[in-house]
Amino acid sequence: MPSILVIDDDQQVCGVLREAFEVAGYHVNIAYDGHKGIAQYRTSPSDLVILDILMPGKEGFETIRELRRDFPSIKIIAISGGGDHAHVNLLDRAKQVGANHTFTKPFKISDFVEFAASLLTESST
Repeated sequence: MPSILVIDDDQQVCGVLREAFEVAGYHVNIAYDGHKGIAQYRTSPSDLVILDILMPGKEGFETIRELRRDFPSIKIIAISGGGDHAHVNLLDRAKQVGANHTFTKPFKISDFVEFAASLLTESST
């Protein structure tokens, strides 16, 4: 069973993603900040990491950089509802630091799950 690690400080977002991906047949782990997410990944690597950009503690950019450095083949989808922050588009910046793909919150959950499934299928072929 493919596994997904969701790193987001918003418990509601984590709950919605967990439910949607579990219904779709995935095992889902949750971490509420970048420090816990990286520790979780080191202990139990996942097939895909979904992470928010704006989080307390270790935010998304730092988390992406560290995961990409230590696990170069990792699949990462960055999510954010923050839009432009200090005149920098957060999701464009996430791609620059190593995210494979990005989604703006709110997103249609069925489209998100479908996209993630295609990304995982693509990486397993």
